[in-house]
Amino acid sequence: MSTKLTLTLEKEVIEKAKEYAHEQKRSLSNLIEEYLRSITEGKEAKDIELTPLVKSLKGSVKIPESGSFDEKQILEDELIKKYLG
Repeated sequence: MSTKLTLTLEKEVIEKAKEYAHEQKRSLSNLIEEYLRSITEGKEAKDIELTPLVKSLKGSVKIPESGSFDEKQILEDELIKKYLG
């Protein structure tokens, strides 16, 4: 059973979301419903459709298996290499 939901969002966000939905040939309601379903049903990451950009980034970061992962330090190190390197 479908029920109406009213959301208050910034106008720019709504406009971009409508444009994205149109490009995907889906309704904005459908996109929001699928997103909410995915976060509330505990979908595994492998079950979520990835955009081409996200697919292109897959595997670009290697996380050490030791369990010690400091994302801020890694970001800092990479920025230093890029700009001062």
